[in-house]
Amino acid sequence: MAVMIDGTFHIDDPAPQSSLQGAYERAASTLRNWVTQDGPFTPEAGRYHLFVAWNCPWAHRVLLARALLGLDGVISASYAMPRRTTEGWVFDTSGEFSDIELGATALHQVYTRQTPAYTGRLTVPVLWDRRTSQIVSNESADIVRMLATEFDPAQLLYPSECRDDIDRWNTLIHSRVNNGVYRAGFARTQQAYNSAVLELFETLDQIEDHLGRQTCLAGDHVTEADLRLFPTLARFDVAYHYAFKCNVRKLSDYPNLWEYARAFYALPGVAATVWPEIYKQGYFSQSELRNPLGIVPMGPEVDWTAPSQRQLSLHP
Repeated sequence: MAVMIDGTFHIDDPAPQSSLQGAYERAASTLRNWVTQDGPFTPEAGRYHLFVAWNCPWAHRVLLARALLGLDGVISASYAMPRRTTEGWVFDTSGEFSDIELGATALHQVYTRQTPAYTGRLTVPVLWDRRTSQIVSNESADIVRMLATEFDPAQLLYPSECRDDIDRWNTLIHSRVNNGVYRAGFARTQQAYNSAVLELFETLDQIEDHLGRQTCLAGDHVTEADLRLFPTLARFDVAYHYAFKCNVRKLSDYPNLWEYARAFYALPGVAATVWPEIYKQGYFSQSELRNPLGIVPMGPEVDWTAPSQRQLSLHP
């Protein structure tokens, strides 16, 4: 993972991200300001910009919130190129993968634009404030919550009556599913891999059973919990199943989960956030440990447009 230390860019983080037992440990985000009604960062149309990458699941959850809440015209975005380079996340000089906000050619330039001596991880998504020329946050969960509560007066993704249920699902999904696939893919020992994969599929089995009784995770309508699960589901069969050895079962082997995932994909704006070919480019990029030759597979073919009997909606 790329990192800046006192303003100097390092493609590999000198600090270890694996425990002595070989388990992958995700570093915490460091920039965590909040958009609130009483400021200093207030929810205003045209004030904020996102730096994201199509193949990053953490950025995907923010793009989903922006799409589902109809905020595409309120918050703009720049999309990094599909594969990271020796400069980390990078942008093209023009076209769909260029930075339309600051004209940066690499994400680390965005971080040092605010703080020349910045120290920390260089991750997407980044929520940028045009007014003060600084980063509001680089924590995806916080950005999603800001969009759900501060930019949407109705708070459809985080309704008060089911917040405890949403928070419970969020915690489980983050540790065992969203981060669980990475704990499997980045494990350095058999024991660490086995532990991560067992927890992952136990949780998917639990969700499969739950969706046999419920339309969505936290009730009858789509909430933040569903939004946080979907990015992992979107990448599962084309990336995690193969590249991260999460191959006990495919998503398509789960009748309820697969039907639910296709119904979520059919929600307005969601399909435009899903790009399987880019996922494969990213997850099968050259890696000494996982894919030394950098060969990107042609398959599998996943038909997200297949009709689903389940009907999902954002509100009653």
